[in-house]
Amino acid sequence: MLIVVANDLPSAVRGRMKSWFVEPRANVVVSGSKDSVADTVFAWLYKHCPSDSGLLLVRSINQAPGYEMRCIGPPRKPIIDVSGLQLIVETLKPVVSTTSCVDQQQR
Repeated sequence: MLIVVANDLPSAVRGRMKSWFVEPRANVVVSGSKDSVADTVFAWLYKHCPSDSGLLLVRSINQAPGYEMRCIGPPRKPIIDVSGLQLIVETLKPVVSTTSCVDQQQR
């Protein structure tokens, strides 16, 4: 399986991707292609997309953890490597509460 998520694609590249893949959501395309096809698609995207397009390519592989992530340009969320496991860093937004837990327990 191959999934491509883009922040910003040139219209010609997006049109070509839509002819090869299913686009379930804007700038997200999915295909059930093989590994060799995924490498070819990544090479084509690398050649035709500007470095600021923020592409994230996720493909299934036969080794643990079962997927591989590649990027073209800076992704919106950083990717880190922890002992060979690629992870996307999520930032938590602070929750603003008008009452504290202590106030709620006293009620």
